[in-house]
Amino acid sequence: MAVLSISNAHLAYGHVALLDGANFSLETGERVGLIGRNGTGKSSLLKVLAQIDKLDDGLLQLQQGLTSVYVPQEPELRPEASIFDVVSEGVAEAKALRERYEIHDPEDDLEWVAERIEHLGAWNWEQRVEETLQRLNLDGTRIVGALSGGLKKRVALARALVAQPDVLLLDEPTNHLDLDAITWLEELLNGFKGSLLLITHDRSFLDNVANRIVELDRGQLRGYPGNFAAFTAAKAYELENEALFNARFDKILAQEEIWIRKGVEARRTRSVARIQRLEAMRLQHAARRDVQGKVKLDIDTGGASGKIVAELDSVSKSYGGRTIVRDFTATILRGDKVGLVGANGAGKTTLLKMILGQLEPDSGKVQMGSKINVAYFDQMRDVLDLDATLADTISPGSEWIEIGSQKKHVKSYLGDFLFSPARANSPVKSLSGGERNRLLLARLFARPANVLVLDEPTNDLDIETLELLEELLAEYDGTVFLVSHDRRFLDNVVTSTIVSEGDGRWREYEGGVQDWLIQSKRAAAIRAKQEPAPTPAAAVAPAAAPAVSPDALVSSKPRKLSYKEQRELDELPAKVAALEAEQVQLNALLNGTELYTKGAARIAEVTERAAKIDEDLLILMERWEVLEAK
Repeated sequence: MAVLSISNAHLAYGHVALLDGANFSLETGERVGLIGRNGTGKSSLLKVLAQIDKLDDGLLQLQQGLTSVYVPQEPELRPEASIFDVVSEGVAEAKALRERYEIHDPEDDLEWVAERIEHLGAWNWEQRVEETLQRLNLDGTRIVGALSGGLKKRVALARALVAQPDVLLLDEPTNHLDLDAITWLEELLNGFKGSLLLITHDRSFLDNVANRIVELDRGQLRGYPGNFAAFTAAKAYELENEALFNARFDKILAQEEIWIRKGVEARRTRSVARIQRLEAMRLQHAARRDVQGKVKLDIDTGGASGKIVAELDSVSKSYGGRTIVRDFTATILRGDKVGLVGANGAGKTTLLKMILGQLEPDSGKVQMGSKINVAYFDQMRDVLDLDATLADTISPGSEWIEIGSQKKHVKSYLGDFLFSPARANSPVKSLSGGERNRLLLARLFARPANVLVLDEPTNDLDIETLELLEELLAEYDGTVFLVSHDRRFLDNVVTSTIVSEGDGRWREYEGGVQDWLIQSKRAAAIRAKQEPAPTPAAAVAPAAAPAVSPDALVSSKPRKLSYKEQRELDELPAKVAALEAEQVQLNALLNGTELYTKGAARIAEVTERAAKIDEDLLILMERWEVLEAK
């Protein structure tokens, strides 16, 4: 049953039709991921469904008595208030009703007020707030203005959840959240009993939370069952069919245009119905909104750096008595693509500055490489002059720009990043958040550099641009330092990951986030098995040492594997190889398109088996290491 819906919806921004006769419905208990390119109108649609904005035309229908809460990208919170007071705003009606009841105004309908309080559960609204704060690990006494961006987002989510809404509308909920907080949010939303509609470009988050994907594409809303992986396969098949249909249509239209222009011969045989059909085809072609072109990305690497970019030997750094980096050693080589992962405030920026020689360590040594030319992508967009034009941001004082050996007009270069020539002279402040990030990428790639530092480049970028950026960075010859909480992006780009493990300790792992998680789980399991049992506290007076039996002496020494254990060890490599081969086949199925034509049951079967293989491989590898240690 639909809790809300829009029918034949029209919404325009200037001359751009964001919604063009679109239809959409949200069912009870659904978790829908809303995706689409930057500037297509996703946030505008969310505001319409939240009844903040109105449609130009069309019908919005809501279930009677429906309660919905909207959490924007940048929630507005009272900076001077405590967390408890801000979260309590989510139960404002409950607070007001209970106050009315306690005043005992004789002119008030106390019976109705009491019924409404009972319906809202307003008698114990303070307990609801406290429980929500505890669930979200928030200290209600802290002042909001002193919080980080991630904690402010958590407070906004708490304010929404305490209202116990039927529908939760979230715009980019993972922005400003670190990996642990994103995992926490996934669990929170999967346990949410109401309906959920969220906008995000985090593909792993979509895979773990959404059970339907809706794409806003050229004014239309199209739904796809399943998670983002299922959507990817279905969308590729759909676009291929659309291209074939348009090609056939254009061929017929061209033939009809030739026929109508044949002159006297054609006029003798022309059919009124055929002419009407041609006019209809002309109108259909003019109204067609073709797929927007892709972003074209290219980097000028300039001259190559030396083989070693940076060498760190036991470096440490502290601020105000707190150790940010403790005894860290690493060597970064030319061509390495390094991800930095850690909670907000762990010290990723501090470590990065020491690697690049911009900050001296308190102890230890940093040896910088030669011929290093660094370009920065700034997370907070501080480098953008909001009053400058797009053209001046890219190439100040010149209409031309050089990318390597190629010379391009600045308008043509901006076109590669999907900015029309008419917008080249528009101010930066007229751009959306995603468009500003795209402009920053254009500015970054216009400068020769053999070391790229990308600080949260994925915020606000649409999924298609993210995938193209991944391809570009994978082919980039220089060195990349990537600070991001987007797990899929890190996995697809980095060759190693430097992870904060608490107390100022950092460790480098080969591969991306998934590799780090597997390696760290395996190491933790081995450590747990190897740790000796706690010894009992020593007595005050030492007791006489008991006699030690020969059997005890034998058991305390390293022993050989039993026949059964040796046989198990011999069989392990073949078992691991068989599982890895099956894993390759299943991954090929999941990344292809054929599987998604087999129905939901088959998709679920393959997905579950792929997850089971990951678990089985981890168990086998741990068992292997235990047997070898013996």
